[in-house]
Amino acid sequence: MGKHLIRRVIVPVAAVAAIVAACALGGRAVTDMTREQGAASLRAAVLDAAMQCCAIEGSYPSSLAYLEEHYGLVVNRDDYAVTYESYAANVPPSVRVVPR
Repeated sequence: MGKHLIRRVIVPVAAVAAIVAACALGGRAVTDMTREQGAASLRAAVLDAAMQCCAIEGSYPSSLAYLEEHYGLVVNRDDYAVTYESYAANVPPSVRVVPR
């Protein structure tokens, strides 16, 4: 009866546990990839807004807040940390976006 118990109970339980573990790891990888893509999209949006500002006003904005206030940029600060560094009015800003 010992071998019969192993085949009927333990093997299916172990298989289900392995499937659940694989799904959990796969879900985590998808979540991480989505967050990275979101960060890249936000960085592109910030740079696009800065370029639009420069095209309209003749200089790059000195702050991220200016883009939010005057160009409708929306930054999800709960999910992303954004660093915006402006060196000069005629030099594109340095933008870094990191998922939290």
